[in-house]
Amino acid sequence: MENTVFNIKSEKENKLAIGLMSGTSVDGIDAALVKISGSGLSTKVILIDFITLPFTEKTRAHILSLADGKSTNMEEVCRMNMLIGELCADACEEVIRKAGINKEDIAFVGSHGQTVWHEPVKVDFLDKSFNSTLQIGDSSPIAERLNTIVVSDFRVRDVAAGGTGAPLVPYTEFVLYNDKEKNIALQNIGGIGNITILKKGCSLDEVFAFDTGPGNMLIDGCISYITKGILRFDEGGKLAENGSSNKELLNFIIENDDYIRLSPPKNSGRERYGSIFLEKIINKSIKLGISNEDLLATVTDYTAYTIYYSVKEYCEITPDRLIIGGGGANNLTLMKYIKEYLPDTEVITNEDLGLSGDAKEAVAFAVLANDCIYGKCNNAPKATGALHPVVMGKITI
Repeated sequence: MENTVFNIKSEKENKLAIGLMSGTSVDGIDAALVKISGSGLSTKVILIDFITLPFTEKTRAHILSLADGKSTNMEEVCRMNMLIGELCADACEEVIRKAGINKEDIAFVGSHGQTVWHEPVKVDFLDKSFNSTLQIGDSSPIAERLNTIVVSDFRVRDVAAGGTGAPLVPYTEFVLYNDKEKNIALQNIGGIGNITILKKGCSLDEVFAFDTGPGNMLIDGCISYITKGILRFDEGGKLAENGSSNKELLNFIIENDDYIRLSPPKNSGRERYGSIFLEKIINKSIKLGISNEDLLATVTDYTAYTIYYSVKEYCEITPDRLIIGGGGANNLTLMKYIKEYLPDTEVITNEDLGLSGDAKEAVAFAVLANDCIYGKCNNAPKATGALHPVVMGKITI
């Protein structure tokens, strides 16, 4: 791949780039402005600035409707695809303004887009059998408004190579967090939870990762139910702190969630833990006559349980250190449950290391985009189940 085609500096030079991420929590678009150099294992990245551009309630409702599989039409899909692209461009411009730099200084943007449907397991469709994934948020508005290279739509290349298209962050975690002295686990808690295991001194071929189950998704859903939509999340875990986990309801959730008993590689999303699954839990809590506070504490406990279960059942080693990132790291009640489940592991956050857990996934997509531009394979086949390494990402100039 000729770098001159993209008018970009050499690998060794420092470049300013933006990584964009919008996850299953559907809170908004995270934009991380980074300084990056090198590629592959020689990548060096420094976070310069970070913002989150919140979705409006109307936009969020439309995205959730699409992701929950509600009936729609191609007109809405088409419009939402371009709207998310425009909002991604807005997020880029906002982080640029906040950092006080010029658009012309941005070498490239890596944009994840918004997942609206994800099928990691093969399905039969029109005489073919395959798995699939769909992220919307066209890259063209970003390229037009910033006049720069945009790398987007990462997951489908891994899917085409026989993988599940997720998780993608383990590759960047290997590049940035690998430790020769300690067994490290990184647990992201966004809408969905995912874990990466880095055995001390491991190679990329040994990186092991998968989705652990619901992250904040059920917690956020319960908060919306309890407050009749006034609140979208349990800030700091303060409301769950007022309740106690109900063992009968917890066991009900465990028994009704077949996903956690699936062996990796595996991943999931809103199509599994959306409104239908949540309604079963709420209806059971009503039958049991438990309080809203206990309902919330129980689903918070369940997220922690899925992390514990994943480590116990599917990880060859017990991690010396578990680094929690994503919005769930700010939920102190959830963090308390995780520490209780894993007493022999040091459980910390990215912030404890002087890093940003909120920006971590957005930074990852800047790293993935950087490797794509230089023609470097940027998936972790053992994590996704892909048959071989591939270069993920589509380039818009």
